[in-house]
Amino acid sequence: MGYVSAVPPPRNDTDDTDAPDTPDTPDARGGRRSVAVALLLGALGATVVLLASGRVWARGTAAVGGGSLPLTADGRAVTGLPAALAIVGLAALVAVFAVRGRSRLLVSGLLALSGLGAALSAVLAADDRQALDAQAARTTADTAAQVGALTHTAWPYVTAAGAALILAAGLLALRFGRSWPAMGGRYERDGSPRARKQAAVDPDRPEDLWKALDRGEDPTR
Repeated sequence: MGYVSAVPPPRNDTDDTDAPDTPDTPDARGGRRSVAVALLLGALGATVVLLASGRVWARGTAAVGGGSLPLTADGRAVTGLPAALAIVGLAALVAVFAVRGRSRLLVSGLLALSGLGAALSAVLAADDRQALDAQAARTTADTAAQVGALTHTAWPYVTAAGAALILAAGLLALRFGRSWPAMGGRYERDGSPRARKQAAVDPDRPEDLWKALDRGEDPTR
């Protein structure tokens, strides 16, 4: 009878069966890099939109008692849509990491649309005069009053630039979002049964034998 060894043969690390099932593909590497980029773009874009919306977008004068009164209107007085959409985009950016699958795709689309909407609304309101006309009417108590010497600043376009960053973050989420991690994903179970570790049983201790029987285990194994 030949000699049989209980020691397993040495493992060959170069065996093809030990190759990883999921190679590090270019899409996977791009997805990991895009997480930080999307977070930076989204947070920076929302901050720019919120700050630029509070700046003066238009200046003018109103005729009062033979003189002129200077008037100004900030972005929120002209249109509150960019700031509101920036807040929606910021919430969507956080929600992207709280959902998975099709829900993540929908939230990523909302993020992109909020940036696009904020940019368009800021550009369309760049030459608006209704806010200053309304302010001139209140100041002069004349509903037909209109503002004079109207000028516009560059802040609407700064707002649009910040909104474009939110749009870029949304496009990155649409492209690479499926490979991004989710909040608390490391603590979630995949639903597969876990192997139960059998407690050690001392055959010389009757109490261990009874405990094993109570757990449904075979103490003789």
